Amino acid sequence: MPKENFFPEIITKLPEADIPLEGVTSHLFQSQDQQFIFMSFDRDVQVPEHSHEGQWAVILDGEIELTIDGKKSIFKRGDTYFIPKGVKHGARIKKGYKDLTLFDQKNRYKAK
Repeated sequence: MPKENFFPEIITKLPEADIPLEGVTSHLFQSQDQQFIFMSFDRDVQVPEHSHEGQWAVILDGEIELTIDGKKSIFKRGDTYFIPKGVKHGARIKKGYKDLTLFDQKNRYKAK
């Protein structure tokens, strides 16, 4: 599948998530108690350190450098990561990065 059409219509027809980062396109799948977010970045992005409910992701393309509880790790396509509830973390996300993230929180993001 070409990079510009990475996510198929079944995903792109989902509502966009209102994520306050430049360069991210996101699609929100809402369940009763959790959210799946499909994300794609068209530029390098720095995410400041923060914490929230649990977060699990699978990297679909590209690269992310995560600092979780003070430990830096690089994740690439096919890798997964988990951030437990309340653990401080931040990220350097590279242009071209795409993932599917599950937040153990029903209201992490709102639809645009």
